[in-house]
Amino acid sequence: MSEHQTRRDQLEAGLGEVRARIAAACADAGRDPAEVTLIVVTKYFPASDVLLLHDLGVRDFGENRDQEAGEKFAEVRAALGEGSGGVVLHFIGQLQTNKASHVAAYADVVQSVDRLRLVSALDRGAHLANRRLDVLLQVDLDTRPDDGATGAARGGLRPEEVLGLADTVAVRDLLRLRGVMAVAPLGADPDAAFVRLREVADGIRQRHPGADWMSAGMSGDLEAAVRHGATHLRVGTAILGSRPSLL
Repeated sequence: MSEHQTRRDQLEAGLGEVRARIAAACADAGRDPAEVTLIVVTKYFPASDVLLLHDLGVRDFGENRDQEAGEKFAEVRAALGEGSGGVVLHFIGQLQTNKASHVAAYADVVQSVDRLRLVSALDRGAHLANRRLDVLLQVDLDTRPDDGATGAARGGLRPEEVLGLADTVAVRDLLRLRGVMAVAPLGADPDAAFVRLREVADGIRQRHPGADWMSAGMSGDLEAAVRHGATHLRVGTAILGSRPSLL
């Protein structure tokens, strides 16, 4: 068996297991699996894996390093040709303001917006590229006192700050406010974290009805995220395996 076929079989098995977990979690929560979008996080993995996953039906992909993502998905889109096979690229990592314009030229969604300067930089980039960009606001769910080692490392707005930035995004003509995202704090109860995120998401949706995305849940806690209303799950390791050596 070729390496290509072996890798395809590995990805198909991992994808099947994750899809089964999502289906079971939705059944337990009384939800329709069609309400939940699986984003496969392909950072550190090659374009060949993205193309195999696309062949297996995946359309949403997540990346968090600007240079890697830009080069990889230029290759992917060139390989897929006109229309790029419906690929949706989510930038999910903490984004430096000076890289925002570049990211706005190739990403379809930026899930990690957490400050006004970044909103302005993405807006400028969207205008330069003449394309619309979907935006999620990243929420910091760490309730521990700030000791310099929590929250800030991953970025994110405090829950009480989210609505103000949502209003700012909503008036930008090429930025489309879609909702919120968060990562459950390390060592914390993910259920409690995602209950808090749902409260924040509901508050935004009351003022901005179109902002109905809630991106939460990864390989280890996707069931908890589904229980509390996640619409998007970000899963890497459970599908692709351990990260390859750092590029």
